[in-house]
Amino acid sequence: MALELWWGSGSPYSWRALLALEYKRLPYVSHQVQFAKQEHKSPQMLSMNPRGRVPVLKDGDFVCFESLAILNYLDRKYPDVPIFGHSPEENGTINRVICEYESYAEDHIQKLIYVILFQGIDGHMEDIERAMTHVITEARTIERRLSSSDWLVGEHFSAADIVVYPGIQILMRALERREAQELRNRLLPLEANFPAISAWLKRVESMPGYEKTYPPHWRE
Repeated sequence: MALELWWGSGSPYSWRALLALEYKRLPYVSHQVQFAKQEHKSPQMLSMNPRGRVPVLKDGDFVCFESLAILNYLDRKYPDVPIFGHSPEENGTINRVICEYESYAEDHIQKLIYVILFQGIDGHMEDIERAMTHVITEARTIERRLSSSDWLVGEHFSAADIVVYPGIQILMRALERREAQELRNRLLPLEANFPAISAWLKRVESMPGYEKTYPPHWRE
């Protein structure tokens, strides 16, 4: 029985699952969930994930949700083309880089995205400045890593790249908004300010299967 994935366009967590499936070359049935229609809260979805969130992966009778759990499951169940390393040491480093991103960058990236897209910048400058300071600090850390390696850990694309990439891309898209111009000037152009990150983004985008993971509503 084929793998099935329920996912939402523009969800960084869904994007992680899609990138993993495509990189591992696993056949799957794609179910795009429409957030505007509240399909992620439908009875079918809630029966699989009571939290009503995506992504949700179904493999036969087994259901898995939460993006990192999905990445780990796929790598244990389908170990060819590993995404958590080729050795215990590499596995430990990949997990450490993921933990660093989640602990020191992800919340601040999400804060910036939420304020720009949903709240509006006016009246939130103190929160924005705090978040932007953290994001720039962590961008410099990522830049240093990528200055000596094509990928975040070792010589291969891994779960670390899969976790970090969508968050950065969605932040870049939010910064394209007209009202975010002042913030945008502090990070962009990436080619000048963070050239190693810029080159890394292009490497991810050139990978086989990438186009199938790209958020479809971004093409509209």
